[in-house]
Amino acid sequence: MDAENQANHLKAYGVTYAALKAGITVDWLLNYQGGSFGLDESESVERMCKLRGVSYQVISDVQYSGIINDIANPDFNGDVIKLEKCPKVAVYTPGNKDPWDDAVTLALTYAEIPFDKVYDDELLADDLAKYDWLHLHHEDFTGQYGKFWAQYRNAEWYQNDQKKAEAMAAKHGFQKVSQLQLAVAKKIRDFVAGGGYLFAMCSATDSYDIALAAEGVDICAEPFDGDPMDPNAQQKLDFTKCFAFKDFTLVTDPYHYEYSSIDNTELRHVPMNTDYFTLFTFSAKFDPVPSMLCQDHTTTIKGFMGQTTAFRKEVLKSSVLVMGDFKPANEARYIHGEYGKGTWTFYGGHDPEDYEHHIGDPPTDLSLHPNSPGYRLILNNVLFPAAKKKPRKT
Repeated sequence: MDAENQANHLKAYGVTYAALKAGITVDWLLNYQGGSFGLDESESVERMCKLRGVSYQVISDVQYSGIINDIANPDFNGDVIKLEKCPKVAVYTPGNKDPWDDAVTLALTYAEIPFDKVYDDELLADDLAKYDWLHLHHEDFTGQYGKFWAQYRNAEWYQNDQKKAEAMAAKHGFQKVSQLQLAVAKKIRDFVAGGGYLFAMCSATDSYDIALAAEGVDICAEPFDGDPMDPNAQQKLDFTKCFAFKDFTLVTDPYHYEYSSIDNTELRHVPMNTDYFTLFTFSAKFDPVPSMLCQDHTTTIKGFMGQTTAFRKEVLKSSVLVMGDFKPANEARYIHGEYGKGTWTFYGGHDPEDYEHHIGDPPTDLSLHPNSPGYRLILNNVLFPAAKKKPRKT
C-alpha cells in the first residue's frame, strides 16, 4: 500500500472488506509499506484483485514470518492488527439529497463496500443498533437548513428540503425541525456511548456538537423556525455535552453563512496551491488506534474546503486527539476522541479531491483518483471497527 507499488489504494480497502465478509482474517500491517494488508492466499481474493486493478504480491510463509518479525522489532514503528469482523456500515442521508453528493458515499461505492442508507425514521426507531459504523456528512443538526437561507431561500431545492424537514418533524410529533434534529443527535450520541463508531465530515461535525450544547435552547433565528431565538442562547450553551468542542461562539445572524467560531473557513485565507495539512505520526505499538486511522502512503494531504473546512484549535477540548493539522492557520483538520464505549472521528472539508465543491457541481469521479491519500483516511475509518483492539498502553 505504498505510493510506488499499489495501483489502486481505494479498491484495496474494498478487497479487504470482501475478504473479511468471506470469513478471512486479515492482518493490517501498520506503517509497513504504507499500511499494507496481509491475508492467506486465496484464489477468490486474487481474482478479485485482478478484476479490480488492485496490486498484490504472493509470498511464502517464511517470507511473511520475516515481515512480522521486522514489524515486531522495537526499533520499527509498526504493529500487526488483526481484522476479524466485517463491520456493518450505515450512512445518514435522505433518499433524495439534491443538490449534494458526499465523499464517503462516493468512497464506499467506488471501493465496492456495501452500506445502508438511514435517516430520521430509522434512527428514531433505534435501528442504529444494527450497525457498527455510522457516517454523517453535510448535515445541519441545529435546524437552520445549513444557513443557506440568505442565498438560496428562493431555490426550489431549498424550499423542498425545508418542506420535507418540517413534515418529518410533524410526523414524529415535534413542533420544530430543530427539536427533531436534537432527538436524532441524541440517538447518535447513545449509539456512540454504547460502542458505536461515528465518522463525520463537513458541516455534520460542528453542527452536531452545537445541537448537543444547545439542548433546550432556541438558537434558530426567525427565518428558520418562525420565532426569534433566545436572546440569552450563548450564555445557556452547555459545552459539557459536546464531543469535541468547547467555548465556541454562535453566529446568530441568519444572513451569515456560518454556525459558530468552531469553523476556520472565513479566517484562514490560504491559497489553494499552499493548502496542505500534515498527518501526525503515532507510535503504532503504543497508540494503535490513531495509527490505524492515519495509515497512508504520505503524511502530506491536499487541503479541501467545505461548509466546515477546519477546526480552530482554541475551541478543542483537551481530550481531543489531533491527528492532522495545518499549523500556519492554527487549525485541526482531522480529530478523534472517545465517548462512552465508542469513538468518534471528525474530518473537516467536503471532498478530498474537489478543493471547493459548489452546489450543482458534478460528483467526483474516483476512477480518476484511485490513489487519493485524502480518501484513504475515510476508508481507514471504515475498516477501523473490524480491528481486534489492544488495550492502550500508558
